[in-house]
Formats: sequence, C-alpha cells, structure tokens
Amino acid sequence: MTALAIRQEIDAEDIDEAPGALWHRRSVMVGSRKILGLEDNRVFRAPTLIRIAVGVDPSGSTTGDACGIVACGIDEKRHHYTIEDNSMQGSPDTWAREACKTYHKLKADIMVAEKNYGGEMGEKVIKDTDNSVNVKLVTATRGKAIRAEPISAKTERGEDHLVGEFPELEDELCLWIPGDKSPNRLDAKVWADTELSGGYNVIDMIG
Repeated sequence: MTALAIRQEIDAEDIDEAPGALWHRRSVMVGSRKILGLEDNRVFRAPTLIRIAVGVDPSGSTTGDACGIVACGIDEKRHHYTIEDNSMQGSPDTWAREACKTYHKLKADIMVAEKNYGGEMGEKVIKDTDNSVNVKLVTATRGKAIRAEPISAKTERGEDHLVGEFPELEDELCLWIPGDKSPNRLDAKVWADTELSGGYNVIDMIG
C-alpha cells in the first residue's frame, strides 16, 4: 500500500490530488509559469472534431481491474477533447462489445488497444466482436510515465479538454503517481490521445 493510500484509507484524509501526479485539478504556479489543470480546460460542448480515437486498456481477467474504454477527439487547432469514458469490468466479450458500441456511436476513425500480457484477452476478441472496426494493437515500449507526460503537458498548455465531467477518470489522472501501477482509464486515454498526436514507437495493426 502506498503512502497516499494509507493516508486515504487508514487516516481517512480527503485527498483529491497526489503530490507528484502528472495532472492537476486546478491551475498551479511553478515559479513564474502557470500550469493549467483539468478544471481550467473543462468544456461542456466539443467543437467539430476531425478525428476520433477510442483507447482500450484491457483488464487481465473478468474479475480484475476495469477495462479502460476512453474516447478522445481532435479539432482543426490540434486541441484534444475527451468525450466519453465507458470503462467497465467484465469478460473480454463484454468489454469488447462496449468498445465496439462506443466506436460506432461516435463514428470513430480508429480503436487503439494495448496488447494484453497473456490473460483472458486474445488478439481475436475485438475482431470476433465486430470485424468492421479499424483496430490498432499497440505494444508499450516505454514506461507509462514517459507515455503519459506528453498528454499531461497538453493539459498544462490548455490544449486538452474534458467535455463534461468524468469523476473516475479525473481521480485516476490526479491521483496516479509515476512508479505506481497505472489505472486503466488513464492508460486508455493516453493510448487514444497518443494516436491523435501522431503515434507510437511500435504499432502492430490487425484488421
């Protein structure tokens, strides 16, 4: 158990932001530089989006962590918008149906899914659910903090927006400390936003 978890669970402290987290709830000053937080960038309506990606971070088992399913879009100014969080716990067939449903509902351009480490998910699960979905399987070749930093930097600069409120996703963004096990919603958002920003070190395509 981390020191933060001890403070939250044992000492019953109400902590909504962890020291060292890559995202902040509200703006903070670092020297003379103002770093924007989630609240500063929140909007309640997205502009016209020129590309939409659904990020998927599979869970290792039916009863394990939730499967992250987060949809993001990008506008002509290259600003990012998180538009849906449909993360859920369930079997591969269950979360694959939800991910495909999200993809079609938003008329997404691509679904980006992290290659599973060998649990219940096989490469077939999304294709078997809906072969029409444009899927990329991505392999993490760098640490999660390194992958997440460019996305959190967009928030700091006012270039990444939440469209509405996503309490569970926002908690994960503001409470995760690099070095800890990263939660699934955060990972799914990072996969989607990284795709919209231009890609990965290693990408394997299926479809």
